[in-house]
This record gives sequence, structure tokens and C-alpha cells, in this order.
Amino acid sequence: MTPDTASADDDGDLSASEIAILKLDADWAILSACNTAAGGANGAEGASGLARALFYAGARALLVSQWEVDSNATTALIASAVGAVARDRSLGWAEALRRTMLAMINGGKSERAHPAYWAPFVVVGEGGR
Repeated sequence: MTPDTASADDDGDLSASEIAILKLDADWAILSACNTAAGGANGAEGASGLARALFYAGARALLVSQWEVDSNATTALIASAVGAVARDRSLGWAEALRRTMLAMINGGKSERAHPAYWAPFVVVGEGGR
């Protein structure tokens, strides 16, 4: 949570260097903003500094986006994928995301069937499942 006012202990900005020193035990970390899989500069490697820092800190899988995302579709996609894994703990993150994407395609809302709403997302890693 971002503080109302910055302090010496918490400026409200979580940087890659701050993430990298964390000791996480996370099966899945979600970076739901736009283009979180991209490198930081032209010709950079394919994972953002935040993504790499999360792996370094102990995340075993990441959900990242590859281009600009729609906020409402992102919320629906992530909630559905997380819910699928919560209902069936044997389900892998990538499979949960795949099922969620198929549900968006076949779900009756034609605008959500368009790849712009579900295709930006990819699971990197599989969280030890």
C-alpha cells in the first residue's frame, strides 16, 4: 500500500533493488500493469527489472503482460485464474491462465473474446507445480 506521505522508511515506490533483497516464498507473483514483461531499454532482455528481481527474491512463477492492457479485462482475467487455482490446488498457473483465456473467448461477451483483452498475459515459470 502506498503511504499518504513519503517517509525515510517508505517513499511509496517499490524498486527492483528493494524487491531483490526480499525473502519471498511465493508460488506466483502478478505484475498486472502494462508491458511488465518488457526489458527496460531498446534491445534489452525480455524480462523487466521488476520481474527479474521477483525471481531473485524467491517467486517461482510470474504473470506478466507483453503490451498495454485493459484494466477491466485484466481484473477479470486475474480473478478468474487465481480463483481456478484456489478451487483446484493441483492446477498449474499456466493451465489456469489458459482456461481463463478460453472462457473469455467463449464467454459470450464479444469484446472480451478479442485477443487484445487476454493475449497480453503470459506465465513465466511454473511455481514448482
